Amino acid sequence: MQNPAKLRIALGALVFLLVVFHCFFVGLDRLGLVGPDEPRYAAIARDMALTGDWVTPQLNGAPWLEKPPLYYWSAAIGFHIFSRPEIAARVPSGIFALCAVFALVLMARRLYGSATASAVALMLPATVAITGFARAAATDMPFAACLTFAMCAAAYLLLEDSPPHARICSGAFGVALALAVLAKGPAAILLAGGSTAIWAIASGRIRRSFRLLGPTATLSFVAVALPWYWQCAERNPGFLRTFFLEHNVERFLTNRYQHEQPFWFFLPVLLIAIFPWTFLVVPAIAGGWRALRDSAWRKSPALFFAAWVFFPLVFFSASQSKLPGYILPAVPPLVLLLARTMPGIQGPDPSHPPSPLLWVAIPLLTFGAALILLTRGAPQFLPAVLRGNSGLATPLLLLGSSLLVAGLAVAAASWFRESTIGIALAAFLFSFSVGVAANHVLPLLDPQISPRSLALAIRALPAGSRVAVYSLPRAWQYGAEFYLEHPLPEWTPAIMHPVWVITTARGVPDLPGSNGHTGSLAFHGPATIYRVD
Repeated sequence: MQNPAKLRIALGALVFLLVVFHCFFVGLDRLGLVGPDEPRYAAIARDMALTGDWVTPQLNGAPWLEKPPLYYWSAAIGFHIFSRPEIAARVPSGIFALCAVFALVLMARRLYGSATASAVALMLPATVAITGFARAAATDMPFAACLTFAMCAAAYLLLEDSPPHARICSGAFGVALALAVLAKGPAAILLAGGSTAIWAIASGRIRRSFRLLGPTATLSFVAVALPWYWQCAERNPGFLRTFFLEHNVERFLTNRYQHEQPFWFFLPVLLIAIFPWTFLVVPAIAGGWRALRDSAWRKSPALFFAAWVFFPLVFFSASQSKLPGYILPAVPPLVLLLARTMPGIQGPDPSHPPSPLLWVAIPLLTFGAALILLTRGAPQFLPAVLRGNSGLATPLLLLGSSLLVAGLAVAAASWFRESTIGIALAAFLFSFSVGVAANHVLPLLDPQISPRSLALAIRALPAGSRVAVYSLPRAWQYGAEFYLEHPLPEWTPAIMHPVWVITTARGVPDLPGSNGHTGSLAFHGPATIYRVD
């Protein structure tokens, strides 16, 4: 008879692989690139792969110095490997996310044991934020992943009196922090330093925090981070002003980029980001409050992870520019703290109430039932992008049903006090829902939210046709230019006619008489393709 322990490990590994595969890599090309960032970053990476210039990021032949190059480097490699542009642009984020999961799991295993590590391995990838940004062609996931590497290395150095292999950990911290700086900029230093400072002050271990400033960490950081910044500044005289002042200092202190939100914006965003584990915050806060009554809390590893969550939340809340991806670095440590709320995660434990898993079942049941009821009985209350497409009814019902089943399964596991099984069921069925959305929901939404279909319609024009844009949202313009592989001029009456103009319903009245749509340009998205003679 096979060893039950080995069988349990094998089943756990299989569930983990299925969860990661569905959450990070399934159906990456079923939806075209969306928003202003995905096509823009993908275009920069593709140009980098074609030109071989790995120092200066360029968009349409001009330097684009808004972000450092780590994402562009990884996606440029993707364009050399994959033929589908969406896969080439999005796979790097999935790989970074997977590495971040492994880093947090290894650290959780060392500090808390294999049971907590197993819970983290399933819970972290199965969150809205990690899944969403792992499937995005953007800098957010590489940045959050590298910062996770750095903070895990810092935990090894700071939480043990005599950490083994201290020099290796110190070097790893320096390299990881440098990669985070190459992913998004100096915010990495502020986040790592601020989180560590809060921990050091609260724990009374200020002197120990200076381990992170040792020569090994400093030299490895400089060796990895400095060369690109030096070369880019040397080749582009305006780099320091554009990158540091405009896209870091001014982005934080002003609303120049029109991303203003209220101070409390990131609190609900963070709670949504950790769905379906959101309500576990309740027992986590209760447990933390109880721990404060014990003087041993200053030496608890949980203090380090709480500081790791707290500082990014406060730091970005103080920023005048707020986007949901900014809070992503706080998700891994928060998930680890939530995993610690699960009692008896190594097996059934009658001494504990079933409530922690019920906190997971409630949002799954609620969201799944709401989606089913809205789809069947009140579709008018669905978001506008989901209405008016009869083909979405079946996949939305399947999506809602999978979440509902997940909630019921977790509730049953809670009743039998099987935390490990409950976590595995929730994570697996969440990942199944991601697969349903990626393969059956997003393809039907593609013409409405991605310019890919628009570009295909334009490519059907006769060779040599002139194309311009007018009053087109920048997300659609960047996307159309990416798929057409050339910039599109802004339409003016001086442009030689005939010309096909991509615009919106709002822009049509400003155009002179047109022949309207032709059969070859049938396109049912928010953009309109008009011929101006």
